[in-house]
Amino acid sequence: MDRRGLTTGYAMALAGAALFSSKAIFVKLAYVENSDALLILAWRMIFSLPFFAAVGIAVLVRDRRQGKPRPRGSTLFRALAVGVVGYYIAMILDFEGLVYVTASLERLALFTYPMFLLFIAAAFFGSPLKPADFVAVGVSYAGLALVFLADFGGGGENLTLGIALVLASALAFAVYQLLATRLIGELGSVLFTSVALSGAAIASLVHFFLLRQPGHLVVSPHYLWLAAATGLVATVVPSFLVNAGMGRIGAQSTAMISTLSPLLTIALAVAVLGERFALVDAFGTALVVGGVGYHTWRDLKR
Repeated sequence: MDRRGLTTGYAMALAGAALFSSKAIFVKLAYVENSDALLILAWRMIFSLPFFAAVGIAVLVRDRRQGKPRPRGSTLFRALAVGVVGYYIAMILDFEGLVYVTASLERLALFTYPMFLLFIAAAFFGSPLKPADFVAVGVSYAGLALVFLADFGGGGENLTLGIALVLASALAFAVYQLLATRLIGELGSVLFTSVALSGAAIASLVHFFLLRQPGHLVVSPHYLWLAAATGLVATVVPSFLVNAGMGRIGAQSTAMISTLSPLLTIALAVAVLGERFALVDAFGTALVVGGVGYHTWRDLKR
């Protein structure tokens, strides 16, 4: 791909990361009223599902009018399965973890997923690991670890549980990104995102109604606004942006550029939620930006 295509891919991935970074803020604000992870996840998907379904149908209709071959049913089913196995599982673990940890800590733990991504790709897909990959990951995650440790003290068993849940979410999301790359090539980023996240949305709603009564969906108007923002601003728009970016620059580069998302979440968490930000946090964020910047610079030079 030429330099312009790579630059566009990085811009899409960065914009998606910026919008995704607001998710934890909306969720933590909703938890002030009701800390039920299944509830906010269900409402998130109630708002998201119509958009994913409508966009997916529109793409299929457009392709049919243009005479393009219809995607195979097996390919659509695999995209649906990837959404359920990867994105849905990642979501439920992440939202449950957010009950116990701060928005900043959640984002830092969640974005250890590029480390999972690099080594899963190497172990199962034969992707080579270069020394520069270790340098970029090492610098970035030294910064993340520094901020993580500074915020870790005094949380007890709940904090440990929360971090374990978010790390499990990071692993599920890494698997999702790796499996998504090939399917994006077959279906296109827009159709893949529509199908995969529709599957994740349906799984989330089935999960909710298996464990809750319909009356549990009754919430305040303020909660609905937060749920709508979680579903649209922090889910629908960034999902299409990130997958479009991934189609241009690949899963590993998308993972690296997305490590800027914790920095954006921290800034929002400080401004909106009043979470603390000390000198050690600033030093950690500088390391993260340095690692991501180094990786991006190398990739653009190819």
